[in-house]
Amino acid sequence: MIDLALLRDNPDLVKRSQQARGESPDTVDEAIEADRARRAAITAFEELRAAQNAHGKTVAAAPKEDKPALVAQAKELSDRVKAAQQAVTAAEEAADAALARIENIVIDGVPAGGEENFVTVRTHGQPASFDFEPLDHLALGEKLGAIDMERGTKVSGSRFYFLTGIGARLEYAIMSLALQRAVDAGFIPMIPPTLVRPEVMRGTGFLGQHADEVYKLEADDLYLVGTSEVPLAGYHMGEILDLTAGPKRYAGWSTCYRREAGSYGKDTRGIIRVHQFNKLEMFVYTTPEDAETEHLRLVALQEQMLQDLGLSYRVIDVAAGDLGSSAARKYDVEAWVPTQGAYRELTSTSNCTTYQARRLDVRHRPAVEGGGAGKTAPVATLNGTLATTRWIVALLETHQRADGSVVIPEVLRPYLGGLEVAEPIA
Repeated sequence: MIDLALLRDNPDLVKRSQQARGESPDTVDEAIEADRARRAAITAFEELRAAQNAHGKTVAAAPKEDKPALVAQAKELSDRVKAAQQAVTAAEEAADAALARIENIVIDGVPAGGEENFVTVRTHGQPASFDFEPLDHLALGEKLGAIDMERGTKVSGSRFYFLTGIGARLEYAIMSLALQRAVDAGFIPMIPPTLVRPEVMRGTGFLGQHADEVYKLEADDLYLVGTSEVPLAGYHMGEILDLTAGPKRYAGWSTCYRREAGSYGKDTRGIIRVHQFNKLEMFVYTTPEDAETEHLRLVALQEQMLQDLGLSYRVIDVAAGDLGSSAARKYDVEAWVPTQGAYRELTSTSNCTTYQARRLDVRHRPAVEGGGAGKTAPVATLNGTLATTRWIVALLETHQRADGSVVIPEVLRPYLGGLEVAEPIA
């Protein structure tokens, strides 16, 4: 959720942010009114409670002959208190619903508009070209014995697959390289749970407009995560962090699950858009003042990985209307996929400012002038992918040769026993 003081004191800023996202500014007025009604209901309840307490003392001190009338008044007052308490509950639920429609305030400079209104920040490398007809990643994967979509569908249904042989080894190699890079950069490696409670999924913002993409286990009231951002965001839920020594940085390696609702007919071939994949996710808790610097640091780590894998890519500043509800700014890094003649997202990184931390109650004590620590305040959270299954798509297509073999990038060879070229199987 956003800062309520900001909502009350600067509603025009919040409206501009909502409009940049393609949302109605009326959501802001509705949230302000719901917040006002909530506070009014709480005040009315507290006044009645105070009157009830005072009346109770009057009853206790009254003469015996006056007590029946006073007890009757106490009963009436008790009923009014109960009704006021119910009104508070209803007002709080209405306020929560209205505030949930207010998404994070976009950072100045984020382009307005929808998916197509992104701004290209920079490009790196020349798109791969060939003197032969290149194969797509699935055809290559089948020649190499790396991807088996047919049996994945037989076992689990559409958009499932097996990574086999060199395919499984490649994923392990990419993920292991990323994990080592993260550790070298000061991240604590984590293998988090992939089932989380509703309050954690809700707190990270994944039960809003993208709720239909999330798998839920109804019998257990648990959700399967689509990214380890979710459990890592919940890791310090309800805590006060010490950030005096710098940000807390974690790298979570997990299997991820997405229903891919609304993607019917899109990317049905191969492993670009699937229901299950592995991912190494960077997650950072820092001060709001340092969040933008940390954001650029995450992007730099992602770019270095793609450069070392020999991939051509572009970095885009995602438009406000294409941001998730928690992100105030997001950069996507998209690699060139030769057979599609297009850049496709391999990784993204988001600055969620204090939005998730407010919902999950993660705070720190900012230093105050003259030394010491002040009142607690929400931290800022950031996330960014450093490796995932989809990277195999760009890697196979970019480094293929005419005979269907694929040159292994040098940085991956130590994780593959020194293998330099993946050859087609007989």
